Amino acid sequence: MEAEKLLLLAGLCFLLFAVTPGVSSAQIDPLVYEEQLLWVSGAQGHVNTYRIPLLTFTTKGSLLAFAEARKSTASDIGAKFIAMRRSTDKGATWSPTTFIVDDVTEPDGLNLGSVVVDEKVGSVILIYTICFHLYHCGPSSTMMVASQDDGLTWSTPRNLSVQLGVQSFAPGPGFGIQKRYSPAKGRLVVCGHGTLEGDGVFCILSDDHGRHWYNGAALKSIPYNQKKKAQDFNPDECQPFEMMDGSIVINVRNQNNYHCRCRVVVRSRDGGLSLPIDDLSFDYTLVDPAVAAGAMQKEGVLFFTNPANEQHRVNLTLRWSLTNGTSWENKAVQIWAGPSGYSSMTSLDSDSAEDRKYIFVIYEKGHINYDETISFAKIHLYGGL
Repeated sequence: MEAEKLLLLAGLCFLLFAVTPGVSSAQIDPLVYEEQLLWVSGAQGHVNTYRIPLLTFTTKGSLLAFAEARKSTASDIGAKFIAMRRSTDKGATWSPTTFIVDDVTEPDGLNLGSVVVDEKVGSVILIYTICFHLYHCGPSSTMMVASQDDGLTWSTPRNLSVQLGVQSFAPGPGFGIQKRYSPAKGRLVVCGHGTLEGDGVFCILSDDHGRHWYNGAALKSIPYNQKKKAQDFNPDECQPFEMMDGSIVINVRNQNNYHCRCRVVVRSRDGGLSLPIDDLSFDYTLVDPAVAAGAMQKEGVLFFTNPANEQHRVNLTLRWSLTNGTSWENKAVQIWAGPSGYSSMTSLDSDSAEDRKYIFVIYEKGHINYDETISFAKIHLYGGL
């Protein structure tokens, strides 16, 4: 009889564990489950270099991967395509590369960019910039293309500068968000940065599914619109994500290593309208060589990817936090030991037990230089079990 009671109690505990939200540190044991190269620089489509990878799931469950296809040089300046590949089986197989935007021969071509999925209407919106560096061109223009059919076709590029002005704004790179919680539930929020002199974190917002955009929060560099020196405050490329309390946390590249060689973290509590200094901190655990990084919240767990090195773009590492980023688990997963650069993450939010097991990382990967390839990694959060 006692044995039966113990079995019953064990069964009840299992059921309680299965339906209780949240996870323990013992549960999460990430494993690089599968990995494949999506783009190889100099080897596909008459493209010199592929850089700046983005990744998202559509509302129908397709994976879309994007990159800058730099036509004739590895430089940030020069003509480019926006390259895309699409997967309908969660990254097992991919479509051939398509070029969804072509800036032709612009001397200061397009710069990716942020992808944001509007879950209310099912659209995928891609925000990018033309003439960001003002190199033999001007003014800078913030541009948008959108897909209404799960990434199969894309709209003609639309210039948003009439709504936003012509200040140089480079979105992301990474993903934008649609607010799931109050305040401003349903709002689209895309954050990025300015030029090195006029740098800072800036957010653009839309409350009507991307038809109209307006300028939101601004956290400006110091001194603003002036040349910077080492250790000046110069927040740069950034990745926003929404917390379950409705606040927006933005993980930021610390361009001039102000205060530390680590990440800057800022928070907006009003839907992206402001970024008060009171909600700014430095995350000393997230050492960083000044690079665009991946950050994401999934079911109360924060995930972060970057080349975890103070000086060099090497050692692409996945970290996770069970305490909303106030601390990080001691264990970390090295995705790639060698040269590695920008990264971005996504996951499929659904009620499926299978979808809860995985996150997906896209990153710049090489053996000699970090811009040799762009790789896609499927990460099993529970050690493959």
